[in-house]
Amino acid sequence: MSKVLITVGDAAEAMDTLYPVYRVQEDGFEVVIAGPEARIYPLVMHEIPPGWDITRESPSYHLEANIAFRDVKPEEYTGIFLTGGRAPEYLRYDQDLMRIVRHFFDADKPVCSVCHGAEIVAAADVIRGKRMATIPKCKLDVELCGATFVDKGCVRDGNMVTGRGWFDQHLYMPEFMKMLKEQAARESEPELSASA
Repeated sequence: MSKVLITVGDAAEAMDTLYPVYRVQEDGFEVVIAGPEARIYPLVMHEIPPGWDITRESPSYHLEANIAFRDVKPEEYTGIFLTGGRAPEYLRYDQDLMRIVRHFFDADKPVCSVCHGAEIVAAADVIRGKRMATIPKCKLDVELCGATFVDKGCVRDGNMVTGRGWFDQHLYMPEFMKMLKEQAARESEPELSASA
């Protein structure tokens, strides 16, 4: 069974994170949750209340990371999903996560980033010359790191697909699932030829 890595940290956005956890499993992929440590992380809910200009954060569910970033062998994974919320603000300083993310770009394997996940790919210096979606308040991050901000629900550029937030899941997740299936088929080709 092909494995997909999903990042988590304190204050990861619940909707950004939980839907991909279950959607990826629905198509037969094994989900592995990775964080700075293998422990339980509190998720949060972000919403902009009527009349507000900024996001309000409320407590939400909890999610357990199966593995710490330092123990991840990225070559064992078919793809990676970088969630949003406030977690990426500090996850982007984790050098093991940077190593993991760079592997997926170097190996041309599927990457999906939503919302503040853009801060992780920006910090990994893998988005120069690429087009990507994120929430408008992360526009500066991606542009300063050499990417072009696109205010759309699904933007595919090479091995990366991006969305603005959980409200775009119906747009970017089908594309990510397609990418994962194509990558899994490529990964199984050597096995098929060896058995022939």
